[in-house]
Amino acid sequence: MVEKNRALNAAKYVFAIAVAVGVLAPFAWMFVTSVGSARDLAAAPPRLAPSEWNLDRYRAIFTSASKTDVAYAFRVAMGNSLVVAGAVTLAALVAGGLAAYSFARLEFRGRRPLLLFMLFTYMAPPVVFVIPLYALFEKLGWLNSRSALVLLYSSFVIPFIVWVMRGFFASISRSYEDAAAMDGCTRLQALWHVFLPMARPGFIATGILAFLMSWDEFFMALVFTSNLKAKTISVAIAEFNGKFSIDYGMISAGGVLASLPPVIIALAFQKYIVMGMTSGGVKE
Repeated sequence: MVEKNRALNAAKYVFAIAVAVGVLAPFAWMFVTSVGSARDLAAAPPRLAPSEWNLDRYRAIFTSASKTDVAYAFRVAMGNSLVVAGAVTLAALVAGGLAAYSFARLEFRGRRPLLLFMLFTYMAPPVVFVIPLYALFEKLGWLNSRSALVLLYSSFVIPFIVWVMRGFFASISRSYEDAAAMDGCTRLQALWHVFLPMARPGFIATGILAFLMSWDEFFMALVFTSNLKAKTISVAIAEFNGKFSIDYGMISAGGVLASLPPVIIALAFQKYIVMGMTSGGVKE
């Protein structure tokens, strides 16, 4: 039995290592490509380690002042993505949190059909709405603006937050709500002083996911933006190529920098992600 358990544990470790290598290897190769020379990138067979390491591409991204340079475009696009993703996360948490509380704790006519309709808007493919939305935004003069992207992204991030946080609010015991009412709290006061502190892990977890959904979105940003005024990082990386050649090293450097904010956020709040996805509040 002991030998069988040891063999099973060894197999688990081997499988875990294989999965880790499969997941991390592309990122490691992307970093190697970003710091290698053009000669190393064109070598056959490919070199696992560059002959000379340099950070020229990263330096160009942060220091380039030429508006025609792809490095400058990437820096501006990264700022646009931070602004858009941050605004979407904040707006979605406020609106989605209030809506989730209403669906979980209040009784009103049409609650279930409205909830299912929100689920439909989240599940429907974006390509279905692109043409009418483009025509509408063009008439309103909202094309190529970060505000338009915030509105578009919120339309599919808010339903996601509502569905996740609704279950979180519903799992909190009603005794807390009754106790707050006996102390003279209104519904908004009970939400602020009782439900929000108890639902903090869920809010942090859904906020991180909302940020990632906005940060990685590509299709809407590609359709509704045309220049650096509102272009996001995902679109900028896709355009990291010249007229007659493609700089794979610069593309890799952009990919490394684009992956840093999600990684940093996930590492900083990983405890809350696990709590938000597993606990769900205090059960009855």
